[in-house]
Formats: sequence, structure tokens, C-alpha cells
Amino acid sequence: MVHTCLNQRTLRLFAQVIHGLAVCVILAAGIACENKPADTSTVKQDLPSARTGLLHLTPEELSRMQLELVSVAQGQLLSHREFPATVQANQNELAEVTTLIRGRVMKVHVDVGQDVKNGALLAMLHSVDLGVAEGAYLKAGAKLHEAELAHLRAKDLYENKAISLAELQRREAAMKTARAEVREAQNRLQLLGVPTDEINRLDRELTIKADMPLRAPFDGRVITRNITRGEVVETEQKLFTVANLTDVWVIGNVPEKDVRFIRKDQKVTVVVAAYPHAIFSGTITYVGDVLDPATRTMSLRVTVPNPDRLLKPEMFAIISVLATPSPDVLSVPLAAVQDGPAGKMVFVQREPGVFEPRPIKLGNEEGDVIRVLEGVKAGEQVVTKGSFALKSEMERYKIEPSL
Repeated sequence: MVHTCLNQRTLRLFAQVIHGLAVCVILAAGIACENKPADTSTVKQDLPSARTGLLHLTPEELSRMQLELVSVAQGQLLSHREFPATVQANQNELAEVTTLIRGRVMKVHVDVGQDVKNGALLAMLHSVDLGVAEGAYLKAGAKLHEAELAHLRAKDLYENKAISLAELQRREAAMKTARAEVREAQNRLQLLGVPTDEINRLDRELTIKADMPLRAPFDGRVITRNITRGEVVETEQKLFTVANLTDVWVIGNVPEKDVRFIRKDQKVTVVVAAYPHAIFSGTITYVGDVLDPATRTMSLRVTVPNPDRLLKPEMFAIISVLATPSPDVLSVPLAAVQDGPAGKMVFVQREPGVFEPRPIKLGNEEGDVIRVLEGVKAGEQVVTKGSFALKSEMERYKIEPSL
């Protein structure tokens, strides 16, 4: 009986030990499971491959981004440049009419916008100072006449030995002095703008008028008038501006980066705001030698024929320059170019849904497209609309552009 009870107690103890060991094994297995790294192979299969440098998009992402693709173009590309400008009168055919003597305006014969011929009367002035100068000329002429007569008498007397040689020489010197005074008075009239016809009239009529005509220096049009009847004008005033507008100048400013496209005698076109559908042809007649330090621009002058007087001074204009065409070059739209980690780049479609961010080397912009020197081939598809969204995806997954 006692033996049987001992065996049963031994069995219960053994069972408890076995149960404890089992619990320990289960706990150890649980801890080991918790410390084991999670299997991320499934997640990695869903991420873009940063190692290959390609950006993979799902059909849903493609539908959401609505990307647009354009082929890399190859062919002749014209360098087109436009510069703001203003129309100016041809300075070689422009004259500011002034007076060389103070006077009062007696009558104005022309108005603004009137065409005049060379020598046409613009206005008539009456000048007291001119009257004084004309009087001095007439006095000098009278003195000369008296000196010439005295010299003739002295010459006859000397031949008859009635006077000495010294007296004859004195009369001759007086005549030469009078001639010099006449020339001086005549030169003064000419400096005051008195025409030769008026001087000849003075010699004939021996009367003072003191009238100063203002005449057109050449054929042209009166574009400004700063004179009214009755006012007293001074020598520093600009009374009329006469311009020959058969040719006009178009003055523009060229940015420093575009100076290389400009050369003298180059043919260009001009468009003005007043006639948006008209194109005027001109020639570059002057290229500045120095840049404006404030605006970093170079002055440019274009001479444009204006037979119909359509172009008027101070009109706003645009100068269009077509540089020498570049044959067989690659180009892409500006919208396709993005800023990458190492410079400019584009997204090239490798296959549907797979895009390669590729660095490129760019040339000059030509309107909405830009020249590509390196990085792409003709016919490759690049992303235009949506390229910025692709750039965001590239930065999100840390994809480096392929070199």
C-alpha cells in the first residue's frame, strides 16, 4: 500500500517537471519569433528600383498624372531674337530751326504736320539788332565809296605832281581800310543768317528792313513748332523742328547674352503696336560699342524705309532678328527640362510606365524649344506635361539620374 502511494507521488512530480519544460520551450520559441526580422521581399517588389535609376509607375499613377510625351526633334533650327525699341526720326535728316539774333515774331507761315520744301519760309522776325548791323554795313559801304573817290583824286594829283607820294599812299591805305570794314560788316550779316539776296538788296536799295526770315533747311515735315506771333524769341530757343521721315531710325536695346547674334548691315524686321499685322524691313546701321552699365544692354539702330509715313517718332516697336540657321541640331520643348541633382535633365520613356531621368547639356533657347547638345537622341520620347510630378516621384524614392 505504502509502495503504491510513493509511485503515484513520483509520477505527479515528473508530470509537473515535464509541463514546466514545455512552457519554457514555448516561451523561448515566442521570443525567437519576435526577434526574427520581418520578410520585406514583398514590399521591395512594389518600390521603384533606385539601383537601376528607372522610375516605375503603375497604370493608376499614369492615369492620375496625365503625362504628355514629345519626340526629340532633329533638323534646322532658326535663332530668333526680339528686342524692344522705339521709332525715332533719322538724325541725319533732322534739323532744329533757330534764330541767330534776337527778334520779334511778325508772322508764322507753317504749322505742325505741314510738308515744306527746301528754303520755304517758316516765319518772319523783326530784329532791332539786325537793323543796327544793316546800318553798319551801309555806313561801311558809304565810307568805302568816299575812300575810293579820294584815292582816285589823289592819284590824278600825284600824276600831275600836285601832291607827294606819301599823301597818295595815305589815301590808298584809307581805301583799303574802308574795304576791310565793308567785308567785316558783310561777314557779320552773314553770321546773323542774312541771305546773300538780302545783302544784294541792301547794296541796291540802301534801305534798312531789319527783317529776318526763318527758312526750311531741306525738304521735310514740320514736326514741332514752338513759336507764336508777337513773342520775342532768343537765340537759344528751338523754334521749329523739320524732319525728313522718308527713312526713320528704330532704336533698340540688346541684352548682353544676345550681343553675339547682332552684326552691322544685317537685315531685320520691325513690328509696331499701331500696325500689328504689318512687317517693316530694315537694316542694322549701327551697333553699340559699349554696354549700358545699369541695364547691361547694347544700343542697336535699324534704318527703316518709310515712304508712306506710317512709322512715326516715339512709336513702340519690336525688332526681330533671325540669326544664321543651325542645321541638323537636336531640340526639346522647354517644358520637358527640369533641374536635377547635377544640372538640367529630362525624363525619357524607356517603355510604357518606365521613365529614365537623364542629365542633358543644353544650348540656346529658340522660342518655346531649347537646343540639346548632349544627353538624348533623335526620336526618343521625353515627358513635357507632368515632368515636374515625375521629378517629385524621383526625389521621393531617391533615384539618381543615369549618366
